[in-house]
Amino acid sequence: MNTAKVAVAFGGPSPEHDVSILTGLQAAHELAGAARDVVGLYWTKTGDWYRVDASLEAADFIDGVPRGAQSLQLVTGGDGAGFVAGAGRLGRTRPLPLDAVVNCCHGGPGEDGTLQAAFDLAGVAYTGPGVAAAALGMDKLAFAGVAQAAGLPVLPRALLGRDGEPIGFPGPYILKPRFGGSSIGVEVVADLDTARGRLGANAHLRAGAVVEPYREDLFDLNLAARTWPRPELSAVERPLRSTAAAEILGYADKYVGGEGMASAPREVPADLAPPLLSSIHDAARTVLRLAGVRGVTRIDFLSDGQSLFVNEVNTIPGSLARHLWVDPVLPFIELLDGMIGEALAGPAVSHSAAGADGTVLRSAGGIASKLA
Repeated sequence: MNTAKVAVAFGGPSPEHDVSILTGLQAAHELAGAARDVVGLYWTKTGDWYRVDASLEAADFIDGVPRGAQSLQLVTGGDGAGFVAGAGRLGRTRPLPLDAVVNCCHGGPGEDGTLQAAFDLAGVAYTGPGVAAAALGMDKLAFAGVAQAAGLPVLPRALLGRDGEPIGFPGPYILKPRFGGSSIGVEVVADLDTARGRLGANAHLRAGAVVEPYREDLFDLNLAARTWPRPELSAVERPLRSTAAAEILGYADKYVGGEGMASAPREVPADLAPPLLSSIHDAARTVLRLAGVRGVTRIDFLSDGQSLFVNEVNTIPGSLARHLWVDPVLPFIELLDGMIGEALAGPAVSHSAAGADGTVLRSAGGIASKLA
């Protein structure tokens, strides 16, 4: 049995705050039920950290910080780096001993590399992607460019600005936040004028927006992958939309069912022709190599039943994609233990000052003379 002292981090200043709580509580309950030494780390909408009981339920967070929560700080650098409790009567902080953090923070700074960078600087071992992989997965424009450059099939995707610059492909369009997870802020629009008009009205598009062709004939296909203790792919699912008339798989389809992604309607394993299934597996393995992900990742595709397009990579998927491991069968606790084992085996990144030997400083001369 894994004897590491583990925390599960969830919440965060993200539109996916509530879904992150569901994922985090699922992981925390599973670890506690398997007699693992686990605590909860609740990240509030305003960026504060609290230690919470791993047995709490979703309703305990409806009004924000639950009763009995202990205020924490995340300290970077020095001997006291890591999570520490507030100063006691003697004005001292008390460290929270942890071997690893299971990162269940969807979207925003929890999934775009910000939290990963803070953990790296604090020397906190964590599950999931490092900074570079997290940032790439969150940037829909950059990821599409990397996938296309590698020869993977992708739909055209272009940055949308307020000017009248042409896009290069006709509408209708799917309009998406450039930076963001899930389906929050995604719309189907008829033309570019409508798309540009939405830039100021849709708060999720203000950091950047992309458009791609809307293809009514395409449906969603997803699979999960894990990287530890060995690379492995899950069954492929076909998520089901709320109504036959729905244009896209929406946020409510994915998450409004009580258990996050685990309760969303789906066909899994999806009934697919063998050549299409083989293409999905090949493309998924290529995405894993390109993105440099760790832990558990969900890769999303679009298909008409024959053709295949790589859509997105979700580096911290809803419910940690536990519902996809039906072929092969992988119990949730084994999925979590694998993620924790990978985090304990080595850091996501190792910083080095190799080459900074003082040669440049010795030859620099006076700074004042360089400013004259």
